[in-house]
Amino acid sequence: MDYFDSPTFAARVEHLMKQRHVPGFAIAITRGNEVKSAGYGHASLDPPIPFTTDTLVDIASCSKSFTAVAVGLLVDDKNYPQVKFDAVVSRLLPEDFVLPDETYTNQVTVDDILSHRTGMPRHDLSYVGPRAEHPDTPRSVTRNLRNLPLVAPLRTKYIYNNMMFTAAVHLIQVTTQQSFSDFLQDRFFRPLGMDSTSLQPFRARERGFGERIAMGYTWKKDTETYNAFTNPDAPEADGAGCIVSSVDDFIKWVQALMNHQDPITDSVYRGLVRMRTIIHPNGGWNRPYASPIVYAAGVEVYYYRGYQVVMHGGSNPGFQSRFFFLPELNFGAAMFGNSNGAYDVAAILSRELIDEALGIPQDERKYKREKQPKKGKEPSKGNSPLDIGDPANRIQDIADADASDSDSDTEDEGDDPPEPRLKDLERQPLTTPQTAYTGTYENRGYHNMTVEIKNDKLFIDTSTRSFGFTVTFEHISGQTKFAAHVSFCLEPGDWQMEAEFAFEGARVVRMGLNLESDMKELVWFDRVSERSN
Repeated sequence: MDYFDSPTFAARVEHLMKQRHVPGFAIAITRGNEVKSAGYGHASLDPPIPFTTDTLVDIASCSKSFTAVAVGLLVDDKNYPQVKFDAVVSRLLPEDFVLPDETYTNQVTVDDILSHRTGMPRHDLSYVGPRAEHPDTPRSVTRNLRNLPLVAPLRTKYIYNNMMFTAAVHLIQVTTQQSFSDFLQDRFFRPLGMDSTSLQPFRARERGFGERIAMGYTWKKDTETYNAFTNPDAPEADGAGCIVSSVDDFIKWVQALMNHQDPITDSVYRGLVRMRTIIHPNGGWNRPYASPIVYAAGVEVYYYRGYQVVMHGGSNPGFQSRFFFLPELNFGAAMFGNSNGAYDVAAILSRELIDEALGIPQDERKYKREKQPKKGKEPSKGNSPLDIGDPANRIQDIADADASDSDSDTEDEGDDPPEPRLKDLERQPLTTPQTAYTGTYENRGYHNMTVEIKNDKLFIDTSTRSFGFTVTFEHISGQTKFAAHVSFCLEPGDWQMEAEFAFEGARVVRMGLNLESDMKELVWFDRVSERSN
């Protein structure tokens, strides 16, 4: 606690914020019954508003701990004897929870959906937000699982999946006949005195907290400027994220978890932290002096120098969060920031604060991992900002505290030469008229996408989706293969993915996009109507 109060710590935070382009950051720590907190920088740059310990942000995947504990309360409640961690979800939601393989439908349990081991990849680009004509809800997201491909056998591989936590919310609402927002208020927020915490930004605004919500920022490296935006609502992602809180509020949740404070009983806590899925079983990303990280239920658990650490991170474009606690030391922290670089800042400070709490001498602190063989490395990285949504895929967790961003990933090595990247392939001229490709294409899991012509390029606008983006096509070869230049609405840029059109005779009948990096094949859309431009 002395280090937290020192000018050295404040200078360290400010140095990391500047290095990672973080406008605002706040941290709260607790040890025993003592709590301290501090805010740094700005919640808004224009107009300038300080980022305080009461500033509200979307805590993203840190919300998953609430979802998991909510399910744990039902497991512990004699009024709901059917809800158990080993209960088959399709028996609890017989009309709604159906997977594309009957074997999975008949075997996936509550444990599985809370620990990322169902074999279902993220498919984050498949669901749509409140601005769509037919917005998704927890029920519709759950029902759409039947239309989305699986990629691994059940319980064989850790694959981060947000939709399964939204399915857990649907289970909670069906079981209790209560909205998830009311459940959180009644069971957690009100009893724990988390008076400023809400599910979804619109509820925070309805309660008069709008001026306390931070702006989100992404750093544009090419222009060295920030892209600013307000925190979007995403009710279709309830359970996976979308809780809005401050560090002063959230540290009460950390204390409740550590101290098994009502309503968190000993049995509920044991259900939360029971280890279920090894995140990186090959061990290539293990941290110095630390065990492998294991996913429990909405939290990650590992051992560092013999002490158990319970933690989770959250990451949405423009908003980053992290919490951890060491039960044996009764020590924990919560850290929130309003740019993507805040995740790295929080990861670095977490390691340093834990070493301070353990009294580790400076010369014995080792944050940088030893180099591992690159062949068969994990985790795999996709080509979009969505990859940061999985806290376990952030190598900065184990990077040197002063490492540059370029150290955050390495290229694969192996006996076979790597496949050429899209940007390295020689482009050939497109001779087929662009109008041959325009029209509406449909995939049952990913819904409709319309190809049109904009600025003399084939173009798709999916801005009404949860992770809204646009696609601009660039022909590569054969009149069928394209590079899809993707720019996310909240994080403009140029992420390239593979795209392909299929012909029957002279007519384009299908479109394939590499929308899910864990899938070997493209996501294919059937053309349902033509469009004249």
